[in-house]
Amino acid sequence: MAKILIVEDDANLRMLMTLRLKSRYEIVASADAESALAKYEEGGVDLIITDLMLPGMDGYALVESVRSMGRATPVIILTAKDGMSDKGRGFAVGTDDYLTKPVNFEELTWRIDALLRRSKIANEGRISIGQVVVDKQSFTVTRGEESFALPTKEFQLLYLLLSYPGKIFTKENILDSVWGYSSESDEYTVRTHINRLRNKFEHFPEFEIVTIRGVGYKAVIHGEKH
Repeated sequence: MAKILIVEDDANLRMLMTLRLKSRYEIVASADAESALAKYEEGGVDLIITDLMLPGMDGYALVESVRSMGRATPVIILTAKDGMSDKGRGFAVGTDDYLTKPVNFEELTWRIDALLRRSKIANEGRISIGQVVVDKQSFTVTRGEESFALPTKEFQLLYLLLSYPGKIFTKENILDSVWGYSSESDEYTVRTHINRLRNKFEHFPEFEIVTIRGVGYKAVIHGEKH
C-alpha cells in the first residue's frame, strides 16, 4: 500500500482527506510544512499532497525543500487559487500536479494513481503490461519467447507512449521529448517511427498505437479504459 503524506492546516479538511483516502493508501498527516518535512525524512513516503497556503513555510517552499534533497517524490498541490501564475510557479519549483479546492476526491484518486504509476515506472525503468515487459536498461521489449532489441529512438518513443496510456501526444510533443528541441527531425520522422513500431508489435494483444487524426498519437492498453 502506497504511503501518502498530507500537509493541510485546516483540521477538518485534513481529517476528511485522511478518512476518504485511508482505504486505498497508508496516510500520514501534518498541519504544517516543518513537521511534514520531519515525517518525510523518516522515509517511506511515496507521494505528497500539500496545501499551498500553510503557516510558516508555504507549499512552494515545501516542494523546493523536497527537491533540494534530490528526491523525485511526486507532489500534488491543493489550493483555492486557480491563477496561471500560481500554477506556473508550482510547476517551476517541481510540483507534479495541481488540484483546485474544493477537492473532488474521485479526481484526486485518479491523479494520485497516475502519479504513483509514473513514479514506479521511473524508479524501476520498466513497464509491464500483461505478458509484455518494456525494459529501459536493455532497450528491449519482451513477450514470452519473443524479444525485440529496439533502436534508441524507437524505444524512447514506445516507452513515452506506454508510460502514459491514453494520453494523446502531438507530433511536436514527441519530437521535443524524443528527438530534442534543437533537432531538425520533422513529422515525417515521427510517422516513420510510429509505423515501424506498429509493424513490430501489431500482433501483441496487450496494446496498440492509435492515430488521432490531425492531432497525434496515443497508446491504448487493451482491457483498460482510457
